[in-house]
Amino acid sequence: MDRNLNSNQGAAIVGGGVGEGPGPEVMAASSLDDTKVYSSDDQHVGEIKEIMIDVPRGRVAYAVLTTGGFLGMGDTLHAIPWSALVMDTDAKCFRIGLTADRIKNSPGFNKDSWPSMADAQWGTDVHRYYEREPYWVGSSPVL
Repeated sequence: MDRNLNSNQGAAIVGGGVGEGPGPEVMAASSLDDTKVYSSDDQHVGEIKEIMIDVPRGRVAYAVLTTGGFLGMGDTLHAIPWSALVMDTDAKCFRIGLTADRIKNSPGFNKDSWPSMADAQWGTDVHRYYEREPYWVGSSPVL
């Protein structure tokens, strides 16, 4: 069953698999840590390291993908717009509709130098790179 496939706001869900617990529509963010991520050319490109929440808007903003490195050393981190991800419940992974090279060449950062994720220009650039409309477009302004 494909759920949420055309959503521009959240991660799409495909497959009929259901794990333990309440998922896949509502899940603990920590249960997604270390979930493998695959590109459109079916290459393993990394794992989910963090789920970033836009607290004032009450929405998931980004997943942070970790690539490369060894035992956490030398990792490159990439902010992936939540709407760019597809949760594959059968394969128990996330998929992104970009090639592995495009994902690996996306703007990254290291664990000691995070970008200002609340910066609208930075966020717009990240969403544009992943061919997504920023999640905050059309949402109510924060008061």
